[in-house]
Amino acid sequence: MTRLWLRWLPAVTVPAVIAAGVLAGSVPASAGDPLPAKSPEQVLELIAQHRETSFSGTLDQTSSLGLPELPQTGPGASTGDTAWLELLTGPHTARVYRDGPDNARIQVLDRLAERDIVRHGEEVWFYNSKDNTAAHAVLPAGSKDRHGAGKEAMPAPDQLADKLLAKLEKSSDVSVGTDVEVAGRAAYQLVLTPKSSATLLASVAISVDGQNGMPLGVEVKARGQAEPAFRMVFTKLSLETPDAAIFTFSPPPGATVKELPVKDHKTTGPKERTATKDKDKDKVHVSGTGWESVVEFPAGALTGTGSPGKAPAQQSGEPGGAASLLARASVPVTGGRLLSSALVNVLILDDGRVFAGSVPLERLQAAAAER
Repeated sequence: MTRLWLRWLPAVTVPAVIAAGVLAGSVPASAGDPLPAKSPEQVLELIAQHRETSFSGTLDQTSSLGLPELPQTGPGASTGDTAWLELLTGPHTARVYRDGPDNARIQVLDRLAERDIVRHGEEVWFYNSKDNTAAHAVLPAGSKDRHGAGKEAMPAPDQLADKLLAKLEKSSDVSVGTDVEVAGRAAYQLVLTPKSSATLLASVAISVDGQNGMPLGVEVKARGQAEPAFRMVFTKLSLETPDAAIFTFSPPPGATVKELPVKDHKTTGPKERTATKDKDKDKVHVSGTGWESVVEFPAGALTGTGSPGKAPAQQSGEPGGAASLLARASVPVTGGRLLSSALVNVLILDDGRVFAGSVPLERLQAAAAER
């Protein structure tokens, strides 16, 4: 099931990014309709008050990370192991539909093909028109209860804004930049600038709808790079409720359908939790703070094998697999290989461990030496 989820990660990532609120535009807002001036605290409070749960729109994403673009058709096209890298290379367009917490559809428009992820109540479908394959899952009964759980414990918007700002200010200078226009809507631009000089990141600009606080796009810049390293923005947006038929999906004739088992976490017992707790070597470890943080993944996490002492190309039996791609895109360094991009460096050690962060190679090597 791991490979299947990796295959759909680009489609899943789009709503995740929207939900996280890290989205921004770059077109100046209309001078004839200026927004009232707001402080960073007030913009964060506006985000916290956002309640738009029904909308539809088109998202455009571009990347300039210095990574080779992955072909989507023909020889060398991405497989289930490498499709997760597609979001980081080349341009992408997706149509997004949402109606409340239990109805959503994302259509990732590939060249001459389309991928869909659809949720309707407890039913979830994944579909790829390129090979006419589909996967289906049924969420555990009662999973919708989580949407209402804990509401009474949620802080007020101004309290939430204060808490977010307090966390952000520890590692970033937070300001409100020039207003922008996104999909025809005037928006504030919240700008985060890292206080540390030991990070590859230069700034993150987050747009916020000036009327309802809805996140609308993100623009991330890397140090020493004029063009944005990553940009995702709504080009079209409607706050009308989408047609209910959009959330109804049936596999086309001849489609290969696979049923996905979904684990009900309610049934996880104390013994299972204890066993998981003891597997420290299989856990992800984070060192450092803020933008200087380094994430360590256990051996085999990136290549699907825990065999130490092998170069990435040796660990994969598939010509188009993730390990083979990493071998081609990475360069040899002391103790392993380095996959370098404008925003993130990934160090793959000879023993299989992986260290990643928005930091220079030296920081990754130091973190590896400490472990």
